[in-house]
Amino acid sequence: MRATHATAWLPVNSQAASDAVAHESDEAVHNPSGRTFLGQPGPLANLFSVELWERFSFYGMQGILAIYMYFAATDGGLGIDEGAALGIVGAYGGSVYLFSILGALVSDRLLGPERTLFGSAAMIMLGHLALAFVPGVPGLLAGLLLVGVGSGGLKSTAATLVGSLYSRDDPRRDAGFSIYYMGINIGGLLGPLITGLAQQMWGFHLGFGLAAVGMAIGLIQYVATRRGLPASVHRVPDPLPRSQYPLWAGIGVGVLALVLVLVLTGVLNAGNLAAVVAGLSVAGAVVIFALLLTSKKLDADERSRVVAFIPLFIGTSAFFALFQQQFTVITLYSDTRLDREILGWEMPISWVQSLNPFFIIVLAPVMAALWTRLGTRQPTTPAKFGVGIILMGSAFLLFLPMASVVAVPVLWIAMIMVVATLGELWLSPVGLSLATKLAPAAYPVLMMALYNLSVALGTALSGSLASFYSAETEVAYFGALGAVTIAIGVMMLLVARPVGRAMRGVR
Repeated sequence: MRATHATAWLPVNSQAASDAVAHESDEAVHNPSGRTFLGQPGPLANLFSVELWERFSFYGMQGILAIYMYFAATDGGLGIDEGAALGIVGAYGGSVYLFSILGALVSDRLLGPERTLFGSAAMIMLGHLALAFVPGVPGLLAGLLLVGVGSGGLKSTAATLVGSLYSRDDPRRDAGFSIYYMGINIGGLLGPLITGLAQQMWGFHLGFGLAAVGMAIGLIQYVATRRGLPASVHRVPDPLPRSQYPLWAGIGVGVLALVLVLVLTGVLNAGNLAAVVAGLSVAGAVVIFALLLTSKKLDADERSRVVAFIPLFIGTSAFFALFQQQFTVITLYSDTRLDREILGWEMPISWVQSLNPFFIIVLAPVMAALWTRLGTRQPTTPAKFGVGIILMGSAFLLFLPMASVVAVPVLWIAMIMVVATLGELWLSPVGLSLATKLAPAAYPVLMMALYNLSVALGTALSGSLASFYSAETEVAYFGALGAVTIAIGVMMLLVARPVGRAMRGVR
């Protein structure tokens, strides 16, 4: 405020000069290289590329993961039971969001965001190499653990690095994140296409190897240009005192030992892994909600906003319980129920998973233009959640007309994914933003942890629910889940106004 008052008396030309100097100084802090990329700070090109290749490798691997596990050994797979394989995929996807909380803690207290991102990307590459070169279940376990922990760490730091390129009031900020988000979807589009084709033609391990190559390209490019990032991302925001290192190291070793014992004794196994991840997500959410609601650091408005987030947490979990089945049930559906033959050539199973990012790229600008045109007349966030959940449930009901068809046309599954993607665009982008807006001033990280736990819960449930799917139960499965999800969406619309009031000024 003193700086503003100090310049208020300057003549117009002097004021303009002062503003220009301030802008140049601000730009130097956030973009020390001075380069630009599509009108944005130059380092955005680096982070755009890293995230593109990371998503290429992540979705490329996940596109063939389920079939790798349940295909017979004679077909290059591991011969794991279909239900257990789909459960593992759901548990793995949910664990990524659990690990993102661990990644945030490591970034904030030990390494800082830049080194955490670099280490996470290296872990992802090593995980894909393990899947490519280590045969059997040991390679699967090592690969999923490394990729899961690495993806969680990268997920918790990449957006932080993008944000560091801008001041809070930089008008380019939203456009920069839109460009970055496009990199995510380009990677998600290309990954399953390329690794799926490689798997079909030359086998699973080459597909996993290409995922490793993609991550290696992103990592090499990142190392070559990482010096252009702002100095702030190289610092540790809240360093953990060295006196506490032994305590936390002991806790970490204890947790690993407990997990090892549970695995060796059979308490934790492939059949219940998704349920365990879902249980951990619920337990974590209950603890965080309780901590926030009983904290004396929250005022009445902040406490009301935390309460308002409870139905939104439930709605997000319900949405992702269905949406994430593109990696579980829909993968199996693509393998067993879809007519993938095109002019005598059979389309790879995983290509269905490229439909969602393709439709995101096509439809996201349309939705953004719609919200911009509506302005303050657009629906409130709780209402958007309700519509998004209803659209997701409706997508599942669209499977029903094809229940009696022996070979379902690819265009039908494409139509289903259009509806699911529209649901995602109504819910997902605003959910992450809402978590930051509703966060109490004293606990901004915990609200983001709650959002990640809601996605973790939904993703783990997508694996648990998949055990109930079969060709015989198809009608009941899609019908029941679609109807229940639509009912949840309708309830969200019914409570949209009271939830909106409880958000206390946050739209």
